[in-house]
Parts: sequence; C-alpha cells; structure tokens
Amino acid sequence: MRAESAGVVRRILCVFPRYTSSFGTFEYSYPLTDGVQAFMPPQGLLLIAAYMPENWPVRFVDENIRPATAEDFEWAEAVFVSGMHIQRQQMNDICRRAHAFNLAVAIGGPSVSACPDYYPSFDYLHVGELGDATDELIALLARDPSRPSRQVVLKTANRLDMTCFPLPAYELAELKRYFLGSIQYSSGCPYQCEFCDIPGLYGRNPRLKTPQQITAELDKLLECGIRGSVYFVDDNFIGNRKAALDLLPHLVEWQKKTGFVLRFSCEATLNIAKRPEILAGMREAFFSTIFCGIETPDPVALKAMHKDHNMMVPIMEGIQTINSYGMEVVSGIILGLDTDKPETGAHLLEFIEASQIPLLTINLLQALPKTPLWDRLMRENRLIEDEGLESNVVFRQPYKDVVDTWRKCMGVAYEPAKLLQRYEYQIRETYPRQIERPSSRQQLTWPNIKLGLVMLRNIFWKIGVLGDYKLEFWKFALRRLARGEIEYLISSMMVAHHLIMFARGASGGRQNASNYSMRLREASVPAE
Repeated sequence: MRAESAGVVRRILCVFPRYTSSFGTFEYSYPLTDGVQAFMPPQGLLLIAAYMPENWPVRFVDENIRPATAEDFEWAEAVFVSGMHIQRQQMNDICRRAHAFNLAVAIGGPSVSACPDYYPSFDYLHVGELGDATDELIALLARDPSRPSRQVVLKTANRLDMTCFPLPAYELAELKRYFLGSIQYSSGCPYQCEFCDIPGLYGRNPRLKTPQQITAELDKLLECGIRGSVYFVDDNFIGNRKAALDLLPHLVEWQKKTGFVLRFSCEATLNIAKRPEILAGMREAFFSTIFCGIETPDPVALKAMHKDHNMMVPIMEGIQTINSYGMEVVSGIILGLDTDKPETGAHLLEFIEASQIPLLTINLLQALPKTPLWDRLMRENRLIEDEGLESNVVFRQPYKDVVDTWRKCMGVAYEPAKLLQRYEYQIRETYPRQIERPSSRQQLTWPNIKLGLVMLRNIFWKIGVLGDYKLEFWKFALRRLARGEIEYLISSMMVAHHLIMFARGASGGRQNASNYSMRLREASVPAE
C-alpha cells in the first residue's frame, strides 16, 4: 500500500542518524568482516520510504555508513529523519544541516513520539506510528514543500493496519554493509515491565503482519543482498503465541525453499521456555539466538519491576530449556535497581558463570519517558538531568558504587578467557542441538565461500597476530580447527571480539553505562 500523491512530485531524502558507540552496535566486529559498516538497516525509515507515493523519488542515507552530502540536500525538497533517544544529538544535527539548505525537515520514530519537546527545531513532528498523520504530512508536502512558519505537530489517531504495510524499501539500503538483517513481524507487548516504554508507545495488544508478508520480505532481503542472519525486531516474538505458532511453519517452508541460507534471531520473554511447541518450531525454522530480558536473577527485584512472568519457570531451568533446542540465550541485565545491594555485582557474576550465557547486555537503569518507572521516579523526585552522569536516576545505592559495580562486572564478565570459555560451553552443549541443515547450492556459492575465507583471514590476522589476547584466542581457535568447527569459530569470534574490546572501554570509563544514556561521548552539534 502507498500514499496518494495528489498528482505532484516531491523528492524526499530519508536520513538515518549515527549511533553513539554502544554495547549493541558491534562496531569492533566490523573490521573482521568484508566491509560491514553498520549494525542493522532501520525498519522505520525504510518503511516510510516504501509508503511514499509511487511517483515520488526517495533517497536513503544511513549516516552510520556515510554522511548525507551537500549534493543529497541540494537534490531534496524535504528531509525525513527517525531514531531513538540515544541518537537525539545526531538527529538535531541533521536538522541543522538540512535547514542550511532551507529544507523542511520532518522527524518521526520512537524518540519524538515519546518526547516531542526534545525537537523544537524540526518543522514537522510525526508522533505515533504509520497512519493518518503520515498521510497528512504527505498531503502538506504535496501542497507546499517549503518550511512552515511554525512547527507542525501531527499525531497518529488511526494507525495503518500492519497487514497493509508495504515491503520496506530494502533496495535503497546497502544491505551488504550491515552486520545483520532486520524484519518486523509485530508491534506491541502484553506485559507492563516498569522500565519499558513499548506498551506506552505501541500498546499492549500486539498487531501483526501476515506470514505471507514476512516471507515476501525475506525474499526481498535475500534479493537485495542480505547475508548471514536476520533479526526479528519485534518487541516480543511471542506477544501473541498463537500467531507465532501460525508463522513458524511458513518460515520452515521458506528455509527449505531457499536452502537455509539465513539464521534467524528474535526477542522474547523468558517464559517462552514453557512453550515447547514454539521452541520446536523455532528450531525447525533455524532460529539460533533468543534475546531474553532476564534483567536480574533476583526474584525480589523481578517482582518490584513487574516482571513476574520471568518467574513462571526457574531462570536457570528456562535458559537450559532454550539451549536444549539449539538456541543460544542472549540476556538483558540491569544494574542500579532499587532492590540492589552491595553484593549485587558479585551475585551477577555468579549468575553469568552458572548460566554460561556468552552475551549479556549489562546496562545501568535509565528511566525512559512513557514508562511507569519514569512516572514513579518523577513522583519521588528521583529524576535528574545531567548529561555528565551515566544515568538519569537517583539510585538507592551511592552513585559511585553503582557505576563502579557496572565497570567491574563488565571487566570481569568479558575477560577473554572467561568469555571464550562460555562460547566453548555453547559449542559443546547448545549448537550441536540445532537442526542439521541439508547442504544446498544456495549455501555453497562462491560469494559465500569467499566471505567465509575473508572473515577467517581477518580474524587470524587482526586477533591472532595483531591482537593482545592471542594466547586465549589460539587455545580456542585451534580446538575449532581440529574439530572442523570453522563456522563456530567465525560466528563466535565476530561477537566475542566486540564484547572484549567494548568491555575494556567500559571498565576504563570510556563507554556509556546504558544504551539509553544521554551522556555525550562524542562531539555533536545541536540544532539551532
């Protein structure tokens, strides 16, 4: 489905802002690849680009790959921007640069939808999801693309049904430059975790695309050059369990048709461990990783943050159940909770050791607008605005102690020997339980073989020769080579190297302690 054009033509420049370096951007892995420069293609802007009237030329620039140039701005008649809170400074900078060319700039996405007041310089604020506000914005630009005399705020009252979404304009993105592919199946989550803004932004009743839409998007991703893995960026893959069950057979058939050339990953609540029929279907569809927001192994803390569903099954049992279906668990962890104690850091390190989870995104608590946590801390006068601090929360524990705990946990958890030992566990206990993919001509292509050889060469040279944890690396690598586990060697080191390098910066105070932090780590030019 596309918007109507009213018979006129407008040139639209979609610009996605740079990310501030964070745990989840994996930039330290990029030199090990064959030219990757960004993490995942942005779903929002590519969807908007596809929704534009058919006769409107659209240009897409991801500034994680290259900056928008003077030629881009001179070509455009209007600029669209989207992003998250962590990209606020960069979005304002794009606005400033576009205004230098006297272009109208519209901003949409999760950050402006939660905090319109963050963006006073933009000409159009698109608050909410794709829908009637989008149509109104397009109609306004069709009538007059010049900058309005004052800011215009457009709020979506009627969202476009996801079954009517067009295929995202993946053809506009350089998909081979991304670490992972991305795809959205649903929007919204039924749970109300205190710190999460998803229910406030997107609702508690998950809305869904059809299985046919998903397989068509996967076809397009392959056609446009995606390789390796595709991440389902849904707020909760099992937000609607029946729908997930309905989707999985379609994914299995798609994998068989295309020769299992892609791995799938997703986000889901830990209580997925209670649904063996879903886990079995995911295994057959070649899901290899599930991100679970475990947050903390402390049941008292889980109850306090309204994440009781994590206690529907004992946490360690849930992890082991997921592993038994051949899927690695990635865990979200939060430090700085009201229930934390001086020994919380030590308990977290014990949990990491016991769970053998390689990748845990350990963040300090950050209060986001549109969350129950924000509302509660506002009432308690415990919100602070200081971009020199690691969090906007007044912790119960002394601030320095909380930050020191985070730095220590990052440093210890991602010591090379400890991390590679956890990957050793996954290679021994989890990965062998994945389905055995049949060999296919789609897998055994020269581009795929060349890609593997390039990554292997880079890993050996940049880590095994030039790196400073060579001993730990070669102990791990030689075991893989001796057993013919080349794929495991490549996939493990692609992630492990980033975790090791980022954690060193974190423990040395050179990285933000939250993916949502507003602490400025790099120069950004604010909008006028």
